[in-house]
Amino acid sequence: MIRTVFLALLATTTALPATALAQGYAGDVAINPEDVTLGAQHFSPFVNQSFPNQVFWGDTHLHTSYSTDAGMIGNVLGPDEAFRFARGEKVRASLGEFAQLVRPLDFLVVADHAENLGLAPMIAESNPQLLTNKWGREIHDLVRGGDPLGAFLLWGESMSAKNDPIDDNDLTRTFWNRIVDTAERHNEPGVFTALHGFEWTSSNNLNNLHRVVMFRDNADRVANIVPFSNYDSSDPEDLWDWMEAYEGRTGGKVMAFAHNGNLSNGLMFNDVRENGEALDAEYAERRMRWEPLYEVTQIKGDGETHPMLSPNDEFADYYTWDRGNFGTELKTPEMLPREYAREALARGLKYEAELGVNPFKFGMIGSTDSHTSLATAREDNFFGKASLAEPGGGDHRYEEFIIQPDFLGEDVAIRSYETLAAGLAAAWARENTRKAIWDAFKRKEVYATTGSRMTVRVFAGWDFEAEEVHRPDFAAEGYARGVPMGADLFAGPDGVAPSFMVRALRDPDGANLDRIQIVKGWVDPSGEPQTKVFDAGWAGDRTPDSEGKLPAVGNTVEGATYTNTIGAAALGAHWVDPEFDPAQRAYYYVRVLEIPTPTWLAHDKAFFGEIDLPADAVMEHQ
Repeated sequence: MIRTVFLALLATTTALPATALAQGYAGDVAINPEDVTLGAQHFSPFVNQSFPNQVFWGDTHLHTSYSTDAGMIGNVLGPDEAFRFARGEKVRASLGEFAQLVRPLDFLVVADHAENLGLAPMIAESNPQLLTNKWGREIHDLVRGGDPLGAFLLWGESMSAKNDPIDDNDLTRTFWNRIVDTAERHNEPGVFTALHGFEWTSSNNLNNLHRVVMFRDNADRVANIVPFSNYDSSDPEDLWDWMEAYEGRTGGKVMAFAHNGNLSNGLMFNDVRENGEALDAEYAERRMRWEPLYEVTQIKGDGETHPMLSPNDEFADYYTWDRGNFGTELKTPEMLPREYAREALARGLKYEAELGVNPFKFGMIGSTDSHTSLATAREDNFFGKASLAEPGGGDHRYEEFIIQPDFLGEDVAIRSYETLAAGLAAAWARENTRKAIWDAFKRKEVYATTGSRMTVRVFAGWDFEAEEVHRPDFAAEGYARGVPMGADLFAGPDGVAPSFMVRALRDPDGANLDRIQIVKGWVDPSGEPQTKVFDAGWAGDRTPDSEGKLPAVGNTVEGATYTNTIGAAALGAHWVDPEFDPAQRAYYYVRVLEIPTPTWLAHDKAFFGEIDLPADAVMEHQ
């Protein structure tokens, strides 16, 4: 059984007084004290309202032809097409099909790989500066001579050796500035936000430690930089040094977020640093300073949890990619706790007890990691991981390798039919601008979805009552008397357990909702991380069984269709932790599930007719 997941982090601690939260940066606090006027009352209750009141949708991890692993294998769409598509325009995809979103996105980060940024466009335009480089001339002539695969493999050799074959900062800067200029043209405050960013592609022994880097700033600060690449270093601490230097030099703001760790083979949330030294308080502080968020779901599988880590969670096995890394090493069970968000959050609490600082206290977002320039996350509008797998690509759409079997054979191989049409990032903010969106990310008032645009809001406090979930001023009370997603809930009154208010509204173009769940993590008296899932609210009149399990919501899927005759359009939940221990640190996050729906493969079958798919192809999910 499979599910659509929303993730919103809440951490509760007991060592701090019950005061407002703040950690040195103004963006950590949603309510701006300067907007609050004491004394005089206004007839309009919204005059001084300053808390986030809108949810904005975007993709922070999209690749265009400027990424070599996209442009060299069929993607001919650049940053301009990517932004136009995200803004709702109809564009023609690389294989010729027209594509359009059901509704525009609110924000986008074109996050092209920093390594040889813009190589494919350089070749296409026979860039004179590229042709003065011996290797550049060689790879150019291979492509122009009709051997793009040979050129791509030649580039891959340099990437594996971490030896930049071009090593020309001026050339990299030229193509970075083209992306910057395009983002500036499409950025329209209040309407659409084009954030500047890139991807740092650390892949030691093909273990995925990639990070997306996202700036708060405009072109006056980000123009003319040279994005930090894997050629510079594979150590994330060196990336943080580069980010710190950027802020010191420009006065700007920047953050990074790691990909789902299921292809890192235990390195994403490892017990040691990349240099082999043990984690310490300084490392923990720096990691959370520069990487407050984690991209928990995307095309390359889901990174929330694994069935071996969560054996009592019937929704744990959702697009589980657990065969190995990118092809050099098979997965072993001891790697899993260091790869998945749920376990990492619990392990972070253990480190906090030892170090005084939590290195894994992250919020969660989703994005696509699409290499087609098209931010498509809906099952009925999926254009694949890479351009070769776009609609019209024939067998490539299903059989193209995402993980090659070159080194370890089919035991590690993963093909396109196993990809997930996901995900998206949702941000709570007052306005659609670079600063407001970035600040929402910084304070972790964000959440992840596996493609749907469901509105989810959660508050934690000490005195919320069940009927308050249905108040029209639900959010105002939540901010006034509690904390939102991403925040710390400080110590409460003696003998009182924390209470949670959750609201969820279905995607207006999507499926009804099944249930609201709350996931809790803590460290037991023996020092071992623990997690548990609680059903907090659900559709219909179902009753949990003797083991506390809620019956399934039902299933209306027939081929590529379903109906909203089951489930609910909106759900609310009030939940009080029945196992609360005031001496125990814990984290909580919310997961909301839709009713079952057909996958992109079912939609393909309905459109193209019979397609030859393996027996393990997923035709419906939840």
